Amino acid sequence: MRRQKYISANGMIAYLTFIGAFIPLSTDLYLPALPMLSDYFSASEFLVGLTLTIFFFVFAVSMILFGPLSDKFGRRPILIFGATIYTAASFACAEASSIYFLLAGRFFQAVGSGAIITVETALIKDCFRGRVMTKILAITQALGVIAPMAAPLVGGILLTFTDWRGSFYVLTLLGAINLIVAFLFCETLPEHKRYHGSILHSLTLLVDVGRKKYFMAVLIMFSILSAPYMAYLSASSFIYVEQFSLTAQQYSYFFAVNSAASIAGPVLYLKLKDSMTNVGILRLTFFAAMASGLSVLFVGQSGALIFLLSFLPFTVIGAVARPFAMEILLHEAKDNVGTASSIINFVPTLFGSLGMMLGTLPWGNFVDGLGIIISVSTVSAIALWILICRGLFGSASQNASDVT
Repeated sequence: MRRQKYISANGMIAYLTFIGAFIPLSTDLYLPALPMLSDYFSASEFLVGLTLTIFFFVFAVSMILFGPLSDKFGRRPILIFGATIYTAASFACAEASSIYFLLAGRFFQAVGSGAIITVETALIKDCFRGRVMTKILAITQALGVIAPMAAPLVGGILLTFTDWRGSFYVLTLLGAINLIVAFLFCETLPEHKRYHGSILHSLTLLVDVGRKKYFMAVLIMFSILSAPYMAYLSASSFIYVEQFSLTAQQYSYFFAVNSAASIAGPVLYLKLKDSMTNVGILRLTFFAAMASGLSVLFVGQSGALIFLLSFLPFTVIGAVARPFAMEILLHEAKDNVGTASSIINFVPTLFGSLGMMLGTLPWGNFVDGLGIIISVSTVSAIALWILICRGLFGSASQNASDVT
């Protein structure tokens, strides 16, 4: 690791893990309080739902913008800016007097989140190498799966002794902790490695990264597999509560079991890295994903437990695929790492938003819909991999990880 004056190597790992956890919490922590928000503000379900939609959209766009800026100004200024905006916006959300003030707070909360998560990914590349980087990617990417799934459970617990404002006060506290550590952080991007053009022209770095055909093809291949996760999150309550007639409390138990299964992903990934090639891991990923999709499609309607067991393999293999993809893509990013990091985070977010919409389409039933989404996504990813193997998008950079 590149040395920090005030933060040890273990402290830096803990900090990056912390960032990876609290940003997803921002999306889902207050989900159980949505009906309460509607009553409190006398607002329509549409307006309350916009607090999620606005955050998700602005978060994706801000990641794209702050990547090039971190390559120009360095990681530390962007990290401090993002943490400051996030903390202030979270407090504004907690103190909102109307649904429109809450929407404004969520807008700026998403801006800060985009800056923070883009810098986090770049810092992993800046600070760590080899086996250590592999471990950190496994941890941070697993939290990207676990945190959004566990957040509603935490939010539900908060509601037992506070109202909806409590979730945003917790996010304010997390943002303040992040801001304090950000001030202790020392810059990791040397002056000679920064982009020295104008601010406006720095955005053209996005185009430069986007022109790397192999990089983009591999990114899209893995991003396609992120859509079923978000489809599950958006449809799970309908599946368990409406289709299988579980209570909200019973639903939370099934939800928690699936979340806990994500923990196995990074452990499995580290073991697979020691015994299999990249191509072998990718084949296993496709096989497990397809098996899960077909299982959900053909037997998932048999009951809540059967559905859970059918979807679990996809949950675990997804937790394997995330750090695997990140490691390959960061190896491929030789320069303008901040810009590359923003695109690495943006594209899965884009496919994830598509998955959310697909998951709640008017299917005959949501279980069949989810099975179709998993199966089609997996087939699409396999088809793209075949094209990559045939050299249609060029080859990996020298000394970069390869999936062919």
